[in-house]
Amino acid sequence: QVQLVESGGGLVQAGDSLRLSCAASGRSFRWYFLGWFRQAPGKEREFVAGINWSGGSTNYADSVKGRFTISRDNPKNTVYLQMDSLKPEDTAVYYCAAGPGASNRLNDYTSWGQGTQVTVSS
Repeated sequence: QVQLVESGGGLVQAGDSLRLSCAASGRSFRWYFLGWFRQAPGKEREFVAGINWSGGSTNYADSVKGRFTISRDNPKNTVYLQMDSLKPEDTAVYYCAAGPGASNRLNDYTSWGQGTQVTVSS
């Protein structure tokens, strides 16, 4: 089991940047894949980006490719989501998640953080 805590959300204007952090703990953490999901009001939770903790390979949703960057700092047990050129459509609660293998499916992730709110005004 992995414990995850997100931080870094806030209120910004369109075109601004924001960096989210996910602090992880647990003995199995280093063997996991880490992902970011988001959920906007009235919508289902959707995959945003994922990273292989050991190898560093990444995946992105088409809606954020070229604007968002997922990365990790292994010694700090922390995963980041750098969000540039933010749009009002990016407004959502963002969740950090961990799973046993690379996936963009919600149900393949077994550990979740509490979420952090990102609001982008036009």
